[in-house]
Amino acid sequence: MPVRFGRCGFCHGRGWYCSFSGIVTYPGSDELREAAAKLPDELLLVETDAPYLTPQAHRGGPNEPAFVVATAEVVAGVRGVTYAELERTVEANARTLFGW
Repeated sequence: MPVRFGRCGFCHGRGWYCSFSGIVTYPGSDELREAAAKLPDELLLVETDAPYLTPQAHRGGPNEPAFVVATAEVVAGVRGVTYAELERTVEANARTLFGW
């Protein structure tokens, strides 16, 4: 059975990066968390999309860049890695993508 990635499958099949926002933290976002768990390391990014898409833990107010940690913690959890491991992966990908 093929791995289901939802919209991320479109990106994955073309070798494009896929970035996860606060939506991945919402209770009804099981499919999105599944995609975050299965996406190859080299295509993974995490974002805030501030001031919108506030992570579940901070819902009710505007999003801010500092809340990316809450999103990254959820993504790390579904991938079975520590926050520090995820941070290294995302940082390396950002470096490659943006030419830092």
